[in-house]
Amino acid sequence: MGGVTIRPVRTRRELKRFVKVPFRLHSESAMWVAPLIFERMQFLNRSKNPYFEHAEAEYFIAERDGEPVGRITAQIDQRWDEYQGDGDGMFGFFETVDDPAVAEALLSAAEDWLRARGRERVLGPMDFTTNDEVGVLIEGYDIRPMILQPWHPPFYRDLIEGRGYSKAMDLLMWYLAIGELKEGDLFAPEIHTAAQKALRDEGIEIRNMNKRRMADEVHRFMEVYNDAWGKNWGFVPVTDAEVQFQAKNLKQVLDEDWAFIAEKDGEPVGAALTLPDINQVMAKLNGRLLPLGWLKFLRGKGKIDRVRVFALGVKHDYRHTGVAAGLYLRHLEQASPEGVPAAETGWILETNGAMNRAMEGMGGEVVKRYRLYEKSL
Repeated sequence: MGGVTIRPVRTRRELKRFVKVPFRLHSESAMWVAPLIFERMQFLNRSKNPYFEHAEAEYFIAERDGEPVGRITAQIDQRWDEYQGDGDGMFGFFETVDDPAVAEALLSAAEDWLRARGRERVLGPMDFTTNDEVGVLIEGYDIRPMILQPWHPPFYRDLIEGRGYSKAMDLLMWYLAIGELKEGDLFAPEIHTAAQKALRDEGIEIRNMNKRRMADEVHRFMEVYNDAWGKNWGFVPVTDAEVQFQAKNLKQVLDEDWAFIAEKDGEPVGAALTLPDINQVMAKLNGRLLPLGWLKFLRGKGKIDRVRVFALGVKHDYRHTGVAAGLYLRHLEQASPEGVPAAETGWILETNGAMNRAMEGMGGEVVKRYRLYEKSL
């Protein structure tokens, strides 16, 4: 086997090659789901993704004998520096063949790029932030990933750890058989009663989002999101431009029946965004909507029977008013064994004891675990 060459991405043609690296590496895997190529091209486009208004990144492709065998990004985020502390850099979009030499060449390229810019620690993988796809899969290899979840083969963990990386944080994905739960199964009846009374006494209303007022709804969701997650490990508030950028993609899959806003006197105080698992359809498209992908997508949407609770949060000042319980109940009301019998949560930090206890109390089971790694430079 020939040596490994690392090349930075410089042209649109090279960017497309970068995007398609996992297509080549995982084409034989029954678990991996191909992303839409045009969406990934836009996401990685520095002139279109508003992430680059406060960040910089380099993209690298690993080649052997002229063929791509891996890829990686290295990035620095000014907003991470502001909210999480100076000195950190990140790597992301990590894909590789099962070869320590390739993994070492990729990670070394990212580390060198970050070190040259004064970074003292590297964290990853983040694609590009903890608000995007994040972590290396270390449990749940035999379960197909849901929407906005990555999938990796088991050797990724070994290759990264073999380069001297250690665990920074684990992220848990919980499975909930929500269609089989009754309201009394969620919490004890007296807690349900107290939560419902609190909602009435506080004058809080929970309603569905309205896609026809998408821009306004997105702004309300962002207000809750940044407040509710503000003190979490690794969290960086999203900008309005970033939310609008993501909303354009999510609007095509958003189901108003599964998107909720909690309001008090017109002010958003809580929100839940649950997405149909379009990966059940995407698995048949191989990354393309043309020429027949749109038809397959539209026909397949009606057969989706899983959802992912992408985000559910309550503003800090309203966490003891019953809003969270009210949002849980709305999910139970929407679910049914015949329609959507099951869900997975968005990732929950392993250190978030309250949320993990709540998931366990609802009969949840951890089915996937993602790991973020760190290393001193």
